[in-house]
Amino acid sequence: MTRQPDATAQTSALLVDGPGGMPPPHATQEAKKTPTQADHEREQGFWSRLGPGLITGAADDDPSGIATYTQAGAKFGYGLGWTLLLTYPLMVGIQLASARIGRTTGRGLTSAFASLWPRPVVAVAVMLLLIANVINLAADLGAMAEVTRLAIGGPEALYALAFGVVSLGLQAWLPYHRYVRVLKWLTLSLLAYVGVAMVAHVDWKAALAGALLPRIEWNADTVKMIVAILGTTISPYLFFWQAAQEVEEIERVAKDQPLRKAPRQAPAQLRRLHFDTWLGMGFSNAIAFFMILAAAATLHADGKLDIESTAQAAEALRPVAGDAAFVLFALGILGTGLLALPVLAGSAAYACAEFLKVRRGLEKPVGAAPAFYAILAAAMVCGMGISLVGIDPMKALVWAAVINSLMAVPIMVGVMLAAGSRRLMGDLALPLGWRVLGWAATAAMAAASVAFVFTSLAS
Repeated sequence: MTRQPDATAQTSALLVDGPGGMPPPHATQEAKKTPTQADHEREQGFWSRLGPGLITGAADDDPSGIATYTQAGAKFGYGLGWTLLLTYPLMVGIQLASARIGRTTGRGLTSAFASLWPRPVVAVAVMLLLIANVINLAADLGAMAEVTRLAIGGPEALYALAFGVVSLGLQAWLPYHRYVRVLKWLTLSLLAYVGVAMVAHVDWKAALAGALLPRIEWNADTVKMIVAILGTTISPYLFFWQAAQEVEEIERVAKDQPLRKAPRQAPAQLRRLHFDTWLGMGFSNAIAFFMILAAAATLHADGKLDIESTAQAAEALRPVAGDAAFVLFALGILGTGLLALPVLAGSAAYACAEFLKVRRGLEKPVGAAPAFYAILAAAMVCGMGISLVGIDPMKALVWAAVINSLMAVPIMVGVMLAAGSRRLMGDLALPLGWRVLGWAATAAMAAASVAFVFTSLAS
């Protein structure tokens, strides 16, 4: 298995786009005569139109998300269902801004930030992302290890190390165009939580009321949970990952170019980007809603309001659906964990490598981008190390979501300023309507973070 050399991809791009971004006379016919396999796959239909948006959205429902939504349903019943309707358009707004930066400029968010602001400011943003991602990696690995121990016995520490090593190996040795297929199929593991909800005797009238009639109690527990939901739904690593994957797609498909260099590609690419992002984030929030419903119908209904571990959550489902509930819960944790680990480690590696101005990309072999893979490995190893300390995975998962929420605001401000910059984006700067949505997401996150600080100090 050999990855395509960079020089080949660059030569192919030059054959398609001539000087000034215009195709030479023979380019269109030649491309039609000899389409690449990637181009052929992309034209196959619905499934092939999905990519960065779907994977990013599904990775959002990682073990951290599962823990947060399960605790929300257990403690507050159906009462916080409205948060998923609120976060859906906000999530789409900020993710589209991030993805559009990557597709338009051909660069990730760190490079975009560096072109607009002083280097120390960019360094702080990258450091915030790295801290949040390592904590999230540790929490996800701990949850995956715990459910594996419940299923087959054995030491949790060994399982945490094994999952980290396997994920790291796949990222290092599978080229992006193959690995992305694995990630897309892993998104289907989230359907396990639809299955749990379907057998949980959901009170659909109460569920609808919880979704459409918001009720907020201004106490520390409620505000902390709302912040945790926002933090696990709108997370910094998702912004960096989706932008980076748009750049990977440009490099993967020979005829694709950054939209500033090839504006004639903009209509089709932006339609694809919008479709992928709306559907991916919709899938993510729908699954999160089912997680809340399942926990409300089982744990909250049985008076089990405080879930302290993934094991307790799994065992509490047994009376409702027997062993099937545990199997579905465990499969969801493992499947989404395997999906989220590369997104967390990869987004940190992309951000740091761009800041250091070293070669990067999951399509490149290890020898062609050693610093990038060293950063990726360091993030994963740090996550594995923290997971071995013995912190309760369920509590760590929710606190990881809270930390994400608090750290997201300055990074979101950076995304919105970059996406609206004509100096960076040219005529493809984010339109007014999308800017309003993205800034609304930023304001909502800021308000939730401020409320969390005040209620915590008051309690």
